[in-house]
Amino acid sequence: QVQLVESGGGLVQPGGSLRLSCAASGNIFSFYSMGWYRQAPGKTRELVAQITSGGITGYADSVKGRFTISRDNAKNTLYLQMNSLKPEDTAVYYCNAMRVGSAYWGQGTQVTVSS
Repeated sequence: QVQLVESGGGLVQPGGSLRLSCAASGNIFSFYSMGWYRQAPGKTRELVAQITSGGITGYADSVKGRFTISRDNAKNTLYLQMNSLKPEDTAVYYCNAMRVGSAYWGQGTQVTVSS
């Protein structure tokens, strides 16, 4: 069974930075896509950033130029570097991994951007 464990969330002031990590229990080469989603209170879960096994990345318009997704295959870890954070980035952030026929989710990590 695949396990994804997120870490790195917390409270940060507007304009600050955080780096989220997602440690996978298995070899992430087996996932054709990995990504970060977020869900704010009262809102639906939305895709923030995605990266394929070939390293192709995609971002939501709201985070382009501020967030960077990356993966370290040797450490079986996915990252999300978040810079210039805004209060509207406040949400629970979830790690996602996709294999053919299966989708896996982490438990989420809270990010709060507030002064």
